[in-house]
Amino acid sequence: MIVLLVWLHVLAAVTWIGGTTFLSVVLVPVLRRELFASQRSLLFRTIARRFRAVVWGAIAVLLFTGLPLLHQRGIPIVDPSSWPMVLAAKLGLVAILLLLTLTHDLILGPRVGRILRLSVESRSTFEQALVLWAPWIARLSLVLALIILFAAVALVRW
Repeated sequence: MIVLLVWLHVLAAVTWIGGTTFLSVVLVPVLRRELFASQRSLLFRTIARRFRAVVWGAIAVLLFTGLPLLHQRGIPIVDPSSWPMVLAAKLGLVAILLLLTLTHDLILGPRVGRILRLSVESRSTFEQALVLWAPWIARLSLVLALIILFAAVALVRW
C-alpha cells in the first residue's frame, strides 16, 4: 500500500511540475511566434483551463497521499515542533505555492484574460502591469515547485 501511495504522490508531482515546465519552456515560446498571433490568446486560454483541472487534481492527490506517507514515517503532522527542518521548510513552501496557485488561477488568470481582450490603448497602467507580472507569478510557482521537489528528495534521505 505504501508503494502505491508513494507512486501516486510522485506521479502527481511529476504531472504538475512537468506540465508547468512544458507550458513555460515549450508552449509559451511557440505561441509567441507570429504564425500563431491570431489564435494565441484563445489557444493559451483553452490549454490553461484544461491544465488547471489537471493541476488541482494533482494537488488533491499530493495532499491525500502526503499525510499517510508522513504518518507511515512516524512524523506527527499535528506536532510541527517534532518535524525535521527540511519537512517544515517543504510544507511552508507548499503553503506558499498553493497560495500563489490559487491567486494565479482564480484571480490573476481570469483578470488578465479579460484585459487581453481589450485594446492596448484602452488598458490602464495597472492593467498593463498585471499583464506583464502574471507570467512571472507562474514562473515563480515553477521555481518553488522545483525547490519543493528538492526538499522532498532531501526528506527521503533523512
